[in-house]
Amino acid sequence: MCPERPSLGGPEALKSTWRMQSFQACPRERQGRRLLKFVLRARLGPMIIVTGANGFIGSALVWELNKRGIHNIIAVDPVSRNDHDLLKNRQIARFLDRDALWDFLSTPAAQSVQWVFHMGACSSTTETNWEFLKENNLEYSQKIFDWCAKHGKNLIYASSAATYGAGEKGFSDRTHPDELKPLNLYGDSKLLMDEWALEQKKTPPKWYGLKFFNVFGPNEYFKGPMASLVFKAYHQILKTGELGLFKSHNPGYRDGEQLRDFVYVKDVTRWMVELTDRQPANGIYNMGFGKARTWLDLANGVFSGLGKKTQIKWLDIPMNIRSQYQYFTEADMTKWKTAGMSAPQWSLEDAIADYVKNHLQSKDPVL
Repeated sequence: MCPERPSLGGPEALKSTWRMQSFQACPRERQGRRLLKFVLRARLGPMIIVTGANGFIGSALVWELNKRGIHNIIAVDPVSRNDHDLLKNRQIARFLDRDALWDFLSTPAAQSVQWVFHMGACSSTTETNWEFLKENNLEYSQKIFDWCAKHGKNLIYASSAATYGAGEKGFSDRTHPDELKPLNLYGDSKLLMDEWALEQKKTPPKWYGLKFFNVFGPNEYFKGPMASLVFKAYHQILKTGELGLFKSHNPGYRDGEQLRDFVYVKDVTRWMVELTDRQPANGIYNMGFGKARTWLDLANGVFSGLGKKTQIKWLDIPMNIRSQYQYFTEADMTKWKTAGMSAPQWSLEDAIADYVKNHLQSKDPVL
C-alpha cells in the first residue's frame, strides 16, 4: 500500500520528509497520476499555441478553433488584455506575454503541443526601424521554427503578400523568394523568413508560411492605419456621408478601378484549420481570394451595407508614396487548388454585408 500523505502544515510535516519521498515514489500513485494526465489531455484535446492572439488574425483564429470545440489554447501576445481584449468572448487555457512563451516551452506541459500558429509580428508596412522588424518578424519567427523542428511540432506562420513587391514577377507562391523584391522593410522581413525557412534541412514535421493578401473582417479594430478600407470606410461614411478614395495616376486604370485581392478573415481562419486536417506538402502558400476587385467594388459594398448612396471624394495619391503605389494585386491560388484545398466561401459583397451587419453594427463587434 502507498504510505499516508503527510499533512500540509505543522511540526509533523517538517519531520516527515521520508514519508513525502516514499509517497512520491509509490508506483501506484505514479500510475494514478499518469492516468489522470492522460484523461485530462483527452478531455482538453490537442494543445494549440496561437501567437498574436490578441491581434486581428490571431484572435479570429481562436474564434475559429473554439467553433470546432478546441479550447486548450495557449494565447500569446505582447499586448495586454487590459489594453484591449479581443479574446473576451473566447475560451482559452492560458494567456502569455510573448517573452514568457520561451519559459512555457521549456516545461513538460509543452510536450502536449500539436500545432503552433505564429501570427504575431509587426504588421506595419510603414515601419522604418529595421532592427525592430528583424527582431520581431525574422528572429522571433526563426526561434519558433527551430523549436518546432527540434520537438517535432507542426507550424503555421504568417508571411505576407508584401513579399511580392510591385508584382513584377507576378503573385505566384511557386516563385522562389530569391526572385522577389518587396517595396518596404516590412516586406523584406517577411521575405527573409520565407527564404530562411525554405533553406532549412531540419524542419517541423508539417510547416506552412502563409502569404496574406488584403485580409479584412471582424477583430481588426485596433490596427490603426493598417486596418482595412472596409473598416475605415464604415466609420468615415457614418461621420461624413462620403468616402475618400485615391485617384489613379496610371493611365491604364480609371479612378477607383485600381485592383486588390480582398479576402475575408473567416475564409482565412477556416483555411488555416483546414491545413491541419488535410496537411498538403510543406511550403509557402498564398492566402487570397484569387480574383482581384476594384476599390469602387469595395466602396459600393460598404455604402450598400449602410443603406446609403455611394458618394466618393477623389484624392491625389501623396507624392511620397506615389511611386510605390500598387495598382494590381491578385493571388495565384493554383498551388492551393492543386493541393486539393477548398475555395473561398465569402464573396466580397457577402463578406462586407456580414461584417457590417453582424459585427460593425453589433453592440459587441468582437468575435
